Amino acid sequence: MPLVDRKFVEDLIEWPDARTNVAGKRATLATHTDGLPIYVDFANSVIDIEDLKGEDAGQIERRSYSGIISRLKRLVSPIKKSTVENSENFIEALKALNPEPLVLVIGGGTVGQGMDALYEDPAIKLVAFDIYPSSNIHFVADAHNIPIQSDTFDGVVVQAVLEHVLRPEVVVEEIWRVLKPEGLVYAETPFMQQVHEGPYDFTRFTESGHRYLFRRFHRVKSGSSGGPGTQMIWSIDYLFRGLFRSRKAGSLAKLAFFWLRYLDHLIPESYAVDGASGVFFLGRKASNTVSAKEIIADYRGAQ
Repeated sequence: MPLVDRKFVEDLIEWPDARTNVAGKRATLATHTDGLPIYVDFANSVIDIEDLKGEDAGQIERRSYSGIISRLKRLVSPIKKSTVENSENFIEALKALNPEPLVLVIGGGTVGQGMDALYEDPAIKLVAFDIYPSSNIHFVADAHNIPIQSDTFDGVVVQAVLEHVLRPEVVVEEIWRVLKPEGLVYAETPFMQQVHEGPYDFTRFTESGHRYLFRRFHRVKSGSSGGPGTQMIWSIDYLFRGLFRSRKAGSLAKLAFFWLRYLDHLIPESYAVDGASGVFFLGRKASNTVSAKEIIADYRGAQ
């Protein structure tokens, strides 16, 4: 993995209050037992300092799978072809800006599905953070206040994160701030998915709403990330969970209907975005803003 050295990251750090002269540069509120710096204003965050202590630190249990269970999970939740293609497009555009681009991964505690190319490219320098300790990150932080100097990164990846923040518009403003001029963002966010990660799940976006969220970015590409077939698998899972009060029942039902995801290949994109499991946005930092009226004309669905 092309994760940069932690000492390199130290020179990029700026605790958000430093921009208003409230606190000094590089101030941390706590330090985790494995030495990871923690940049969180606990008084104004859903993150609790007690959740960052101990061997299994974190707000949510994150399960790992192996053997046949891992293969079955991949059957019902495969890596999306669109994500792999978008990741390749993101990397190509990054290298047009900088042959050795510096990229920030928000929510990088685990490597996102379809993002292997980003982590395997030796020319890319990655900085990553999450709200829980992990060997894949440089520090713990709340994305509402990214502790990095402005105009720092060539690219930012925020995959399956914006549904878990209380104020996604604030997080996107922070992404805009830490990107260099013409810098790139790649985002994937749920549209029609049931609640996951329990109390830490807050928001969903249509394709139009997602575009407006990134209104200070020029769109390179956007669309569905998992179509109506994938969305049906989510619904079947949660239907059977509820009927039998069992997560295992939902998983078995999902396995029985895994083939529904293949129907996504038969659905035109304009119909897919109206009933998608999730949406994506690949964009470039811009100086102008998409207006409220422009977003209506920008609708890309079939209705």
